[in-house]
Amino acid sequence: MFICPVCKNKLNKTGKSFICSNGHCFDMAKSGYVNLLLKSTGGNHGDNKLMVSARRDFLDKGYYEPLREAIVKMCREFTATGDIIVDCGCGEGYYTSKIAEVLPDRTVCGFDISKDALAVAAKRNKTVEYAVASSFDIPLPDSCADMITEIFSPHSEKEFLRILKPDGRMLMVIPLENHLLELKQAVYDKAYKNEPSSFEIEGFKLLKSERVEYTADIACTEDIKNLFAMTPYYYKTGEKEQARLNTLQRLNVTLSFAVLCYGL
Repeated sequence: MFICPVCKNKLNKTGKSFICSNGHCFDMAKSGYVNLLLKSTGGNHGDNKLMVSARRDFLDKGYYEPLREAIVKMCREFTATGDIIVDCGCGEGYYTSKIAEVLPDRTVCGFDISKDALAVAAKRNKTVEYAVASSFDIPLPDSCADMITEIFSPHSEKEFLRILKPDGRMLMVIPLENHLLELKQAVYDKAYKNEPSSFEIEGFKLLKSERVEYTADIACTEDIKNLFAMTPYYYKTGEKEQARLNTLQRLNVTLSFAVLCYGL
């Protein structure tokens, strides 16, 4: 399924390694993923262990289960037996593993730039092939995917168009205006709704949209802190706001998403 990030030739899996015809070799990590992010990019990438643990612990409580069900339902609707589904920016595999579990007659693979995230993802479902890679340099051949899923992850129009088949689909999830509004109101002096997002994407046509909105009762300080750690606000929040967060013992919060399916 994967191609070599160096020469772009097909990678063949031999034991615990992926090897191309030019002899470039990439070994699988103990947890079950392969790192195809070239070392020349340097440094640590993506979510760190703290962010990954917070998201895993929060999601495993089932707070986002209605969203996951909607994603799986749309994957089922717009793919067929034998199709290939690629989860771009799969994180710790909460959605990827469920897609593979519910749709075992599809081939599912996922990639993310974070090794810490994939160390968790690879343990969730052993039928999914995972690779450390960037959405802007996807280690997959041209026109190979029947569907790509982009769930709160970076959008790379050029690469998505490259790996999708001519009749391929793209499933995207974005937060809507009221998402986490009560959490922001509890933490900040002034809380703003999310700016409305356009559903239009160049190169794609919208086939279906579904709004998933509900209220979650979070009755645990640790869960509230984990939810906040999943957001982009976490590392931009001052001590005063962090102190407010740490005092919250219960929160009824709006979770609001759009699940969108596009065609070419």
